[in-house]
Amino acid sequence: MTSPFANAHPESSNLTCPSVLVADDDPGSCRFLCDGLRLLGARIEACTDGMAALERARAQAFDLLLLDCRMPGAGALSILTQLRDDARAGSTDSIAVATTAELEPAERQLLLDAGFSDILLKPCGVSDLQRVLALVQPDHDASVLDDRAALTTTGDATTMRALRLLLREELALLQQELDPLSRNQDVFSERLHRLRSSCGFCGAAALSSQTVLLQRQLSQHGGATQAALVRFRKTLLATLQALDS
Repeated sequence: MTSPFANAHPESSNLTCPSVLVADDDPGSCRFLCDGLRLLGARIEACTDGMAALERARAQAFDLLLLDCRMPGAGALSILTQLRDDARAGSTDSIAVATTAELEPAERQLLLDAGFSDILLKPCGVSDLQRVLALVQPDHDASVLDDRAALTTTGDATTMRALRLLLREELALLQQELDPLSRNQDVFSERLHRLRSSCGFCGAAALSSQTVLLQRQLSQHGGATQAALVRFRKTLLATLQALDS
C-alpha cells in the first residue's frame, strides 16, 4: 500500500522548524497527524489527554497547537480558553487549530470566536496538514491561500479574484506603512480589523491568524511584540507572493 506521505517533504533536522503540540485521544488520528506533520518538517509532541495537553502548553511555547474537540479531561475549547486567559502560559499566544470528526455550523463559529485559526475535519489528508502548517510556516506556495475557503465565502471565482486584487493592493500599502502604523495603537487596531475581514473573504488563513494574534496583543498589552511583528511581516510577504503567482 502506498503511504499517504509518499510525496511529502522529508523531515527537517533544522531546530528552527515549527514546534507542534498534537493532542488527540484517538490512536489512529494521533499517529497520522504526528507522522504527517513530522514529515512536513515540524517538531512534534503528542498528548492523548486534555489536561496533559493543557499542562504542556502552559509549560512550553509551541508554534502551533492541534487540539481535538473531544478528549478525556478537557477538549479543545476548554484548553484554549484557559491558555488565552493565562498570560504566563508559554503557549498563550500560540496559533491553534481544532480537530474534530464532526462539526455543526454553530460549533464552528464558537471555535473561531474562541481564537482558533482553523478547524481540521478528520479524516484529513496531507494537503490539509500542509494548510495548517502554513499558518505558522508560510511560504509562497498555494497553501498560504485557500481557494476552497475563498470560493465558499465569495460564491464564485470572479468575485474571489476581484477581492484578491483588492487584498493585493491593501497588503502592498501595508508593507510600506507597517513600521509607523505599529507605533499607533488605535490606528493599527483599526487597520488590522479591516485586514482580518479581507483575509476571510480571500482565504488568506495564515495572514488572518497572525492578524488575530496582533489584535490580541494590542488589546491586552497596548502594543505588539517585535517577534509578533516579524512573524506578521513574513506572512504578509508570503501572502503577497502567493497573490502574485
